[in-house]
Amino acid sequence: MCEQKNSVTPVNKIFETEHLMADLKARSVRGGTITMAAQGVKFLLQMGSVVVLARLLTPNDYGLVAMVIAITGFVAMFKDMGLSMATVQKANINHSQVSTLFWINVLIGFGIMVITAAIAPAVAWFYGERRLMWITLALASAFLFGGLTVQHQALLRRQMRFGRLAAIEVISILVGISIAIVSASYGAGCWALVLMQLAIAITTAIGVWVACKWRPGLPVRNSGVRSMLAFGGHLTGFSIVNYFTRNLDKILIGWRWGTQSLGLYSRAYSLLMLPLQQINTPISAVAIPALSRLQDKPERYRSYYLKAISLIALVTMPSVMFMIIMSENIIGVVLGEQWIGASRIFSILGISALIQPILNTTGWLYVSTGRTDRMFKWGIFASSLITVAFLIGLPYGSVGMASSYTTCFLLITFPCLWYAFKYTPVDISSTAKALWPTVTGTLVVGVALGLFKTLIPVVSAGVSGLVVGFGVTVVIFPSVLCVLARSLDPVLNIVGLFKKLKR
Repeated sequence: MCEQKNSVTPVNKIFETEHLMADLKARSVRGGTITMAAQGVKFLLQMGSVVVLARLLTPNDYGLVAMVIAITGFVAMFKDMGLSMATVQKANINHSQVSTLFWINVLIGFGIMVITAAIAPAVAWFYGERRLMWITLALASAFLFGGLTVQHQALLRRQMRFGRLAAIEVISILVGISIAIVSASYGAGCWALVLMQLAIAITTAIGVWVACKWRPGLPVRNSGVRSMLAFGGHLTGFSIVNYFTRNLDKILIGWRWGTQSLGLYSRAYSLLMLPLQQINTPISAVAIPALSRLQDKPERYRSYYLKAISLIALVTMPSVMFMIIMSENIIGVVLGEQWIGASRIFSILGISALIQPILNTTGWLYVSTGRTDRMFKWGIFASSLITVAFLIGLPYGSVGMASSYTTCFLLITFPCLWYAFKYTPVDISSTAKALWPTVTGTLVVGVALGLFKTLIPVVSAGVSGLVVGFGVTVVIFPSVLCVLARSLDPVLNIVGLFKKLKR
């Protein structure tokens, strides 16, 4: 528990994890349930905000903020320096080490704030838009609050206190969205999105200090954080190259094609990733601490990982296929007709999103086994290939960028898995065996939805099309799983999972 209560070792109890091993599976299920429930609430809040703000703001407003976030977000990669995950992953840790890491994070946060403020004029010059300077200066202050939260959040994760973390995230997002909607309704324009980011950062900082009663001491020389800094450095290196790759497309589109194209592209990408994050984020939050505790238990480690990715695939793959085929309906209903140009981009990016949640889990393997050096090396290799793909697609606009990214992503899928599985108990064959029923069911769903839209175009339009298409998905997918298994076990297992989550 992340509180300094009276006990035999009141301080060390914050850092010990042996008590978690007795009921690790139960804690993982409870933690996953709580986090997924919170993700559901966050998803509803974020989707509601998208629906409301898309009608109060313009693509140009979103484009302006996206230009800044694409650059300042890169600088933000240094905010954590991987030290939160180092605190979570390390088998044994003490008060002096965490205190030292805390002050390192605070200094980094302050330094990033200053650097971001200093580059504000350059950001405005690069895009040829003076308003971007003031937006950049405003967002810079969020980094200081971020530095104050890193180690408190890490201790809560280490102790698997996911309920407290979930409550903080939901409250912070609710506060940020409320401020954004109110300010947008009063004509704040793009500043509504800026205020939302600042409100979330401040509320999060307050929340973690209230939820975690640990308070830092003074930094200590020779406290044994050198290995943790190396671990965090490699993790940060990967985060930097990965973030650069994920945002280079937005930077290039904004530079070459302007705010209108960038607004459509960024909204399509964000809308596609939003539901996927509701699944991947909570499972990742639980899986990394759990796998870190199983480093020396290969069979349990392998079993845990395969079950986790099977659950992710079961939920995300058919959902993404539904979104790909029904993209025009989704864009028109959620964002409105002014955004309909984003539907083709949405569909193309959706192809890569079919496998992206699975590839994202390779990070669990690197982090939980302490091999972030290999993670960094892979990040450099993959980012180089994707960068070349972006440059090839740039002359063809946002659609060309989406196509080139998706093609490259599919080509590196097998190498990504092979490299991540090396030196771990997991292998390609066991992973393929765990995923092939879901992959097959997803492909059948895609064919069925395609026939539905082609043969019954009147019914497949608008909201009615989404409702019927969703019905087709939830009937076809489990039916295929049962046919492949030659039993009702897949459906019974899904029902049993929901019952377990409910309990």
